[in-house]
Amino acid sequence: MGKLWGGRFTKATNKLVEEETASISFDQKLAAEDIKGSRAHVTMLATQGIVTEDERDQILDGLSRVEEKLKQGALTYSVANEDIHMNIEAFLIEEIGPVGGKLHTGRSRNDQVATDMHLYLREHTKQIITAVGEVQRALLQQAEKHVHTLIPGYTHLQRAQPVSFAHHLLAYFWMLDRDKQRFQDGLKRTNISPLGAGALAGTTFPIDRHQTARELEFDGVYANSMDAVSDRDFILEFLSAASIFMMHLSRMSEELVLWSSEEFSFIELDDSFCTGSSIMPQKKNPDVPELLRAKTGRVYGNLHGLLTVLKGLPLAYNKDMQEDKEGMFDTVETLEASLAMLAPMIETMQVKEQSMREAVNQDFSNATDIADYLVTKGTPFREAHEVIGSIVLYAIEKKKFLLDLTMEEYTSFHPLFEEDIYQVLKPEQVVRNRNSYGGTGQEQVASQLKEAASALMKE
Repeated sequence: MGKLWGGRFTKATNKLVEEETASISFDQKLAAEDIKGSRAHVTMLATQGIVTEDERDQILDGLSRVEEKLKQGALTYSVANEDIHMNIEAFLIEEIGPVGGKLHTGRSRNDQVATDMHLYLREHTKQIITAVGEVQRALLQQAEKHVHTLIPGYTHLQRAQPVSFAHHLLAYFWMLDRDKQRFQDGLKRTNISPLGAGALAGTTFPIDRHQTARELEFDGVYANSMDAVSDRDFILEFLSAASIFMMHLSRMSEELVLWSSEEFSFIELDDSFCTGSSIMPQKKNPDVPELLRAKTGRVYGNLHGLLTVLKGLPLAYNKDMQEDKEGMFDTVETLEASLAMLAPMIETMQVKEQSMREAVNQDFSNATDIADYLVTKGTPFREAHEVIGSIVLYAIEKKKFLLDLTMEEYTSFHPLFEEDIYQVLKPEQVVRNRNSYGGTGQEQVASQLKEAASALMKE
């Protein structure tokens, strides 16, 4: 069988060109979507009287047979048929004969491939949103157990102020919540139908684009046929949201790697998410978070790659757009695989509360509270800040921490110090005092946990 478009040509396609321009090696992933779109299209053609009801039924039956073979893995794709659309049509014609060729009436591969990608990305975006929710749920469950577990909070990776470990985990919960909102918002642009736009200018047949949109559960149709076939903004939006999401996963992964080191020893990851060394038997390597951290780069690359492909394209469709699929597929698969590992890894993570507490006791992260203490007694903040700086320097030189200093040592720096300074400096009190909205105080964290649980219930 010759190429479905070969009538105008007098020479066969150069073998190298055929292999280079064919997309079937990767766009076969759109087979189910292609069949789904074809069902809607032929149903509409019959409604409009463009094909007969008998032809519609034959084509629908043939598509069902092709779909069954697809599910069984019994389809053998041909590079000569270039892409998933022409392969599916060829399979259909093999099943039902020449009437299968009527399926393509009133459409082009340009609007067909765009429709397939809208359908594919819509479904996988929904799956990703659900999977992000599972990671949020795992973070929430760990946070609920560790409201009173204290951990050093850091800025510049230097000890800053003690915080509730639950508060730290919830920071990632809200990052992921914004990611989920970005994916959800992107669905508004993804769930629009380009089907029926033709190659670029529409068609002379009296098709009903709104019917096929309803059949495929799209929210609407593109108002402009040229825009419909050339728009890849919806993929760019997805890749952008995916890049921000992976950046958040990378930040979380970096902390999991740090926390599981001997130097921090704040957590231990379950053995099922770690590997060992081929030469050092004592090693337990946090491979999963390391891989998640690394995979961020490939998602960034997919976004930048597609932006570069599209940046100079004139309207409407161009062969360059064949490069829109592999990065999209790779990003979807990267996110889905990453999310599948992340939720159970967080759920099974062992938190070393005692190590965290010892770290909090052995630093100067309560220094700010001494300044606040003097301010409440009438000392200007700048003066209090200078006094505390001197106290910290003195304590470092004496190899002491702030709770180790005597009352005599405190009053030598400022006469307003009293015995209650020791209560103020206790890590539990330092955390408890930060009771402003969104703060790390236990009351605020408890309120935040309820808010987070409510956010998950709204899904």
